[in-house]
Amino acid sequence: MATQTLPVRKAESVLDEIEKINNEIMRRAYDIFAGRGGVSGNELDNWLTAEKELVWRPAIELREKNKEFLVNIAVPGIDPADMNVDVTPDRLLVRGEFRHEHAEEEGKVHTCEFETGSLFRVISFPRRVDTDKVKADFKNGILRVRAVIAEEQKRKKVAIEASI
Repeated sequence: MATQTLPVRKAESVLDEIEKINNEIMRRAYDIFAGRGGVSGNELDNWLTAEKELVWRPAIELREKNKEFLVNIAVPGIDPADMNVDVTPDRLLVRGEFRHEHAEEEGKVHTCEFETGSLFRVISFPRRVDTDKVKADFKNGILRVRAVIAEEQKRKKVAIEASI
């Protein structure tokens, strides 16, 4: 299988996306809570159940080597065209949709464990990265992201000008 390059979009912040998905999870967790009779004590279970229903958090590996971060994200079965990669100096956000459908002409399905849903993963970098130097590619179900670590800002002395 050939390696496919994915576009990486620079973003000012990924916090709006995180807040949006958290709000969706919160609404679903409340529905679960209400469906269980509104009994307190299972809030964490309700949240985790809602999160599992709404979001797939794929396995990752974050490694630092030669002044860059290397991120491998396991996304088997996902079409790279259905994924978005956004980067800020502090975070990497990978989002996508995965679908599984059955066609009548393929025969009768007796068992199917494939799911349809959303993938959402935020990875915080241990140090800031240069967003202009982030590259992503996809091969054999692995999304690989290379992010060059930004040069540290050196302290700069600011001259104070006297005003008259």
